[in-house]
Amino acid sequence: MKLFDIQKIVRKNVAQMMPYSSARDDYSDTAEVWLDANENPFPTGYNRYPDPWQRELKKAVSKVKDVPVENIFIGNGSDEVLDLLFRAFCEPRLDNVVTLRPGYGMYNVLAEVNDVQCREADLEPDFSLNAEKVLALADANTKLIVLCSPNNPTGNALETEEVETILLNTRALVVVDEAYADFSEKPGWLERLSVFPNLVVVQTLSKAWGMAALRLGLGFAGKEIIRVLNRIKPPYNVNLMSQQEALKQLALPEKTKERIALVRQEKEKMRRALETLPGIKKVFPSDANFLLVEMKNATEVYRKLLEEGIVVRNRSGILHCTSCLRITMGTPEENERLLFELKNILQLPPLQASTPEAEQ
Repeated sequence: MKLFDIQKIVRKNVAQMMPYSSARDDYSDTAEVWLDANENPFPTGYNRYPDPWQRELKKAVSKVKDVPVENIFIGNGSDEVLDLLFRAFCEPRLDNVVTLRPGYGMYNVLAEVNDVQCREADLEPDFSLNAEKVLALADANTKLIVLCSPNNPTGNALETEEVETILLNTRALVVVDEAYADFSEKPGWLERLSVFPNLVVVQTLSKAWGMAALRLGLGFAGKEIIRVLNRIKPPYNVNLMSQQEALKQLALPEKTKERIALVRQEKEKMRRALETLPGIKKVFPSDANFLLVEMKNATEVYRKLLEEGIVVRNRSGILHCTSCLRITMGTPEENERLLFELKNILQLPPLQASTPEAEQ
């Protein structure tokens, strides 16, 4: 294993900066009268700033995920967690990150926003990960290697051995984005945090937990990495309503498990039904809550579904996804409607070929 030293990859200005501090940081357990933050003193339920460290929420996340509180960071969506990693560890115009193609487009956006070069390693045609391709793109200025598993838009969980090879052969942070891991029956990476000091796992409460509107992302890593993120985060990055509602939902894990089971059941029904339709070339295996489907003239099918008020994701313009639609599992009723419309569209006279749209 290559020796990992966080002091060698954190930006110097971040390591030296004095983080913003509020009285909530030091006196939340003892103070009775708050006259420090220029708040409105009259109670509305929301006139006080929220807990900047989300203490109660972190305790709930710790219980559900079986990860110590000191190894948890909570952000305003997982995009904020990822953005803070770019800002903390990547020097603009000097450093680079390595991601996968095809993959989640937000990684490229974050790289551009932070003025950091983004290098893309191609997945194999079957969407499997080749660690050597990733490592070949990395150099001394590579600060992050970002892997999405299960991958978006392909749906497959990345091979454990290949991810391990990357972790063992780089001094960069390896960020495994597990936004869809709750839907997968394959083991994730949380239990490996103590094994790999350069591992960061990013998850979300938006997907399986049904809290997309609350914007809550989770970062899991070693204490030193968490301290760096806490140093640069906005002081009140997670609002009170989101914290309160998340506590309610996290107290009902059985309900989430039931919904995950239903999504898996619907995905299998959808897979079997799609494979019987004319014009469907392939339904790719998926560990997520969506299916990537190769079909004839996917762009035209996409347009006709829009005419019927159904929105899916056209992935036809990206690597290895020629003429592919990504279909998220909806309710049983929504899935039946999609299949009904697809059947009608695909049984029409042959569609005229159209130029795939590189929709991002």
